[in-house]
Amino acid sequence: MAKIYLSHNNIVSAYGFHTQAAITNIKNEVSSLQLLEDKRILPHPFYASRIDQNQLLEEYHKLSPKEAHTRLEQMLLVSLSDTLSKANIELTERVGLIISTTKGNIDVLEERNPFPEERAYLGTLGTKIQEFFGFKNKAIVLSNACVSGVLGVAAAKRFIQQGTYDHVFVVGGDLVTQFILSGFNAFQALSEEPCRPYCKTRTGINIGEVAASVLVTKDSQKTIPESVEVIGEASCNDANHISGPSRTGEGLYKSIKVALEHSGHSAEVIDYISAHGTATAFNDEMEAIAFNRAGLEKTPLNSLKGYFGHTLGASGLLETIIGMYSLHQNTLFASKGFQELGVSMPLNIIQKTVSKNCNTFLKTASGFGGCNTAVIFQKLQEY
Repeated sequence: MAKIYLSHNNIVSAYGFHTQAAITNIKNEVSSLQLLEDKRILPHPFYASRIDQNQLLEEYHKLSPKEAHTRLEQMLLVSLSDTLSKANIELTERVGLIISTTKGNIDVLEERNPFPEERAYLGTLGTKIQEFFGFKNKAIVLSNACVSGVLGVAAAKRFIQQGTYDHVFVVGGDLVTQFILSGFNAFQALSEEPCRPYCKTRTGINIGEVAASVLVTKDSQKTIPESVEVIGEASCNDANHISGPSRTGEGLYKSIKVALEHSGHSAEVIDYISAHGTATAFNDEMEAIAFNRAGLEKTPLNSLKGYFGHTLGASGLLETIIGMYSLHQNTLFASKGFQELGVSMPLNIIQKTVSKNCNTFLKTASGFGGCNTAVIFQKLQEY
């Protein structure tokens, strides 16, 4: 079966409009979370990570758009444009496009938004991105709660291995909106301070927004320094609850177990885990149970939510890209905000950014409706 690689990528975030801006700040343990006040979307101040709109418009207008685009579309276009430019691949029928998002253009349903309500349809979002760049194939919009981003990578791998495409560009994004904030506020899941995944004193999540994109391809990427190979992946839905995770970690455990089986390796080969780590009481506890069941309780683990907040459907793709650089820089990034373990099972939380020779990492994600995905990545041997 063909080997599948991830290489060219770009992250648009509150840190800036290129991946390196995010990497530099994470390495220095600088969070992009800020205390914001916007009564249009939440009546009280809240911590979140938001992209500067003026800077976004400046980058977006460099693309010379011929029609108006929503804020999310602007983010996706800016991110994907950079990745397409670096990849320099002709957009033939052998090239696919996957767009990963939880809520897409949900903000067009808010008051004072100039776009028609029909713009909120996910299919319309896909068409706008596809047509802007001239992809020959219809965009596949993958919306499966908070596993959407990493699931996009797994889906791209399968499309290539079954012969549908030779290359797939995956781009993911979500926004900080009234709909999202009010929903999590109703769950009493929003933290009034920067989030602290896995910490005993954690009080909930912060929401963030990013757009991230990556090339998934069957072509050898040995000359691209940050490239990795996908060596195992799996998804499992435990159907536990519409919003609550399984108390036994069943779906996540099975996803990890099958991904390891597909990779041909045991848990001992994993050098570190890029976990979901939302900083809610139930999610972090579920993950701790699943990782222990999988024999990964001693494996170094981090959550990047303390840097970006929870970026919903984009989070898994964003964190995969950060993981690629973590491997190639032989650096384990600190799980920002962590102070004292606050789950019932042992975990090896990365408390300070440290150097460590790394070859393989596991990316996991879990989401509403019981969805879970695990993907294992390996550094190319030349590096």
